[in-house]
Amino acid sequence: MAENVLKVSGLCVAYGGIQAVKGIDLEVNRGELITLIGANGAGKTTTLKAITGTLPESRVNGRIEYLGKPINGVNAFELVRQRLTMVPEGRGVFTRMSIHENLLMGAFTRNDKAEINADIEQWFGVFPRLKERSAQMAGTLSGGEQQMLAIARALMSHPELLLLDEPSMGLSPIMVEKIFDVVRSVSAQGVTILLVEQNAKLALQAAHRCYVMESGVVAMHGDAAMMLDDPRVRQAYLGEA
Repeated sequence: MAENVLKVSGLCVAYGGIQAVKGIDLEVNRGELITLIGANGAGKTTTLKAITGTLPESRVNGRIEYLGKPINGVNAFELVRQRLTMVPEGRGVFTRMSIHENLLMGAFTRNDKAEINADIEQWFGVFPRLKERSAQMAGTLSGGEQQMLAIARALMSHPELLLLDEPSMGLSPIMVEKIFDVVRSVSAQGVTILLVEQNAKLALQAAHRCYVMESGVVAMHGDAAMMLDDPRVRQAYLGEA
């Protein structure tokens, strides 16, 4: 039986009188790359924020379990200590810190200095542009470079579960391909990933399973490769008749 890394049951999130997420269930098993797709406003980012404890607890109902234990109400920084890490929409790099300092911040829960330095060199190998600019302030980087940095910083924590929120947003096609190459590579190394992504085709091609959200509910879920051929998905999210 597959081991649950994340299990969400009956998740509801309300903003005032607006119900943004309406009782969804989802599971992410160890080693899976799961994608969550849907139109803007479907509730995808809100779901990730609820999981990571970055919404006021009063807005969130339902049960969220990580590695078999409930994490409702656990602070986001404590979840990072438990190796649940998110790359937020908009990247969220520390703009007035250098690339190197951003990567060190990603490892703030660790004290294995030699391994931290080795990990920094590993990600500099994956993203040579970051190495070339390691002393440069993160706020002066291009959008694609900031996305590289945000992903590398998150991976510095050695996550058990990595949440990615719209990693391709606003990037050039070449940069989108680079980011997805890295996502696939990280998944192949055994890191469990929950991916929210606007580029449904690339997300479905990379993922093992998919959940489709519409107006705050899960409208469909199943094998990602099969969903690529589903006429409803092709029409609604891939722009195909």
